[in-house]
Order: sequence, then structure tokens, then C-alpha cells
Amino acid sequence: MSDQTDHSAKGWRPHGVVIGLNAVVVSVQDETPHVLVVDRSRTPTVDDADTIYGLPFGPFDPETHRTLEIGLRTWVGEQTSLDLGYVEQLYTFGDRGRDAFGASDEAHIISVGYLALTEQASKLHNPDSVWHKWYRYFPWEDWREQSPNIIAEAIQPALRQWADDAPDPGQKTQRWERACMCFGFDQGEWDAEKVLERYELLYEARLVAEFARDRNQPVTTDPPLGEAMTSDHRRILATAMGRLRSKLKYRPVVFELMPSTFTLLHLQQTVEAILGIRLHKQNFRRLVEKEGLVEGTGKISTRTGGRPAEEFRFRSEVLTERPAPGVRVRTIAR
Repeated sequence: MSDQTDHSAKGWRPHGVVIGLNAVVVSVQDETPHVLVVDRSRTPTVDDADTIYGLPFGPFDPETHRTLEIGLRTWVGEQTSLDLGYVEQLYTFGDRGRDAFGASDEAHIISVGYLALTEQASKLHNPDSVWHKWYRYFPWEDWREQSPNIIAEAIQPALRQWADDAPDPGQKTQRWERACMCFGFDQGEWDAEKVLERYELLYEARLVAEFARDRNQPVTTDPPLGEAMTSDHRRILATAMGRLRSKLKYRPVVFELMPSTFTLLHLQQTVEAILGIRLHKQNFRRLVEKEGLVEGTGKISTRTGGRPAEEFRFRSEVLTERPAPGVRVRTIAR
């Protein structure tokens, strides 16, 4: 071991660490993705006068929880009365100063984020938990009808000003190129999967309320760019949205959001709701059938409100037929 390493190690001392568990629970209802949130207004880190929502969260207790996932399911069940189905680990979030919920002043919270998908946005028995549309937190992410007005009216001019305020020409160019890459400015393309990159850019440009709040400064963004969440939960939600949008291409996770039988129109609308973009109807149907993801049930549905349509179900055999079955749609919009 070098002298330099010895010197730096001498100043090290152990710190308290709390492992937190966060869940991004997603359901699609009425062609709109919803995320399960909990009212955090009464937690020690939030002003009692404010109503602010966060993701279901709780500390991992190694004496009670045999695994991290068991701990997550326990906390979600206690806070929302929801029994989780499909769950996958998302990411580990460890930035200092993230949250003091459930920890002492000197403890550092490392959160393990999970993505959970459920077909039914069921009625919740806990009055502090509620389903919110996820575009409430990211209004610039829904391109199904057109480019959201908030981009042209608020985000683009604010990012242009942020770039112009750079201390030197090189950094000005770099800032604007990054904005164009994230938001598709200057004839660029909108990539639906860059949810986290867009949020982090807005945070760095001081355009989201969390930036000011994290520094105990007054929030100056008016109107606000989406609704703020407690701690860094909007960043965790952005990570989950980008992951899910990407994963649709190579894993059949969309069927975790579907009933046992469905029409191809319902399936397409669910994919569009998650991606935030419209898809070509005939191309989508050809793609789904080519990939062998569904099979007909021989029944006709009249629940669509329009013409009767054939009902399909997920063809589970596809999981053993090839390594990466998914809805390989293009996630780019102009």
C-alpha cells in the first residue's frame, strides 16, 4: 500500500448507513400510465403546510427482512395495502443528503429502487396513498398528440438562456448541444427513452423545484416544470420510466400491465401510453404478430365501444423460443 493511500485512509472513520427501499409501482388505466405515490407531508423532512408526494419507501431491516425484495414488498403493503406482483431491481441511489426519513442526523441513506408493474390500479385502503398520472410529474414526456406546449413555451427558452449564460463560448456550445440531444431542438429527434437525461439537464439548469429546495433556496420557476416530489424521488421515477420504455423492446413486460385477454388496439394503446408517442396501427400489428408475442383466443370483444374486435392473449412460449422477445418499436418522435 502506497504512502498516499495510507495517508488518506488515516482520516477515514466509519459512518452510519441506512439501506432504503423505494418502489415505482406502475399501472396503465384509461390509456394513461399511473404511479403509486404516498403523501409525505407529515414526514420530518417536509413542512407540515405543504402537500408533497413521494414513492413508497422504507428502511431495510436485516433482522426482519430476509431479502431486499421481501423488505420492499412489506413496506409497500404497509403503506399502500397493495400486494405487488412483477418486481425488478432498478438502480441504487446513494447521493449524500438525499433524505433523512428513518435515519439519524449522521446516517447516510442508500436507496435501492425497484420497478413494479400491475394490471389493476386497485382501490387503496390507506388514505395517504394514491394513484397519480406519471405525466403530472413529467408533462414534457407525453407526445401522443403533439409536442407538449410546455417545451416550446417554457423549456426551450429557459435552456437557451441557460446556455447563453455559460461563462465561455465553448461551454455555451456544449450546453446547447446537450439540450438539443435531450429535447430534439434544432430539427433533432425526440428519443422517448432519455427521460432521466432530460430531468437531470433541467435540474442542472436550475429549472426544477428540487434544485432550489435541495439548497434551501426559494423556488423561482414559474410556472413549475412538473410537480416536485420529496427527496430525489422524481429522479428515481425518471429512471424507472426510461428503463420501462427501453425494456419494452426486448422483454414482454407490457403484458404485466394487461388483463389476461385483450384486443390488439388495447395493447397498442398501452404501449403508446408508456412510450408517450403514437405508433402506426398496421405496422404495430404486423410487428406483434411477427414477433410471436400473442395468439388469438377465438373470441370477439365488444368492450371497445366501436367495432367488435378479436381477443388475444400473451403467448408465453415466446420466452423459451428466443432470448429477447419484446415489442421492438421505434421510440423516436419528430
